[in-house]
Amino acid sequence: MSIMGEGPTVEVDEGVNASGALLVSCFPSVGFVSSIVAHYLVDKLELEMVGGVRHPKLPPVCLVQDGKPLPPLRFYAGEPICHMERCDKVVLIASEIQVPSELSLPLATSLIDWIVESGVSSTIMVDSFAHGMLGIGSTDMAHELLKEIGLPLLKQGVVGGMTGVVMGECRRRRIDAMAILAESDGEIGQGAIPDARAAARIIACMDGLLPAVHLDPEPLLEEAQRIEGQIRDMMALHLNPPKDSGSAPSGMYG
Repeated sequence: MSIMGEGPTVEVDEGVNASGALLVSCFPSVGFVSSIVAHYLVDKLELEMVGGVRHPKLPPVCLVQDGKPLPPLRFYAGEPICHMERCDKVVLIASEIQVPSELSLPLATSLIDWIVESGVSSTIMVDSFAHGMLGIGSTDMAHELLKEIGLPLLKQGVVGGMTGVVMGECRRRRIDAMAILAESDGEIGQGAIPDARAAARIIACMDGLLPAVHLDPEPLLEEAQRIEGQIRDMMALHLNPPKDSGSAPSGMYG
């Protein structure tokens, strides 16, 4: 399936049936939190890469893991069991790049168009910020789901980046979407310090929706820390940085 237009192009394998699926979106966040969550879910739920997003203004890079190239913004899919109504499938969007600000709204539009066309049931945005662990819901139904998993709502505040844009557009288009934000003391960008503990808190919170990810607290943290190291190793080596900067693109973790 390909969503074409002037904006970013979403390309997902034709054989993927996302009808009724839970979509988990993991864009770059403070302390690598969303990236750790994404890698954990891919491993634990045995999700397979099924597509990605293309646009000429996305950073001209690929990630390399186990000798294989990966697009910087990619889709995974699988069929674990989840507790949400009509949900027996999971689609995950993973990215280690900072989306350029001028692409945030066009990318959000392309992704939401794909959500509507594919029949995705609900969307969860994974992110991190500075205070506590809170949730945001685009609809009353999303608020109820957050209540069921015991996550208090963010009463007042400003949420930026892809999480803020996607949540705003989902409310405008009356699409069920949730954001789960965990407190992190890390940073974002070059030299960022990964925060496995914040990632583990998000994964534990999602246990109410995805029982397949359940682990005892200590093994869960150990697994998040292992993935943290894997991400650091993957992002540390940039073989051919742009000659005009002498370093990796500022939009990439490193």
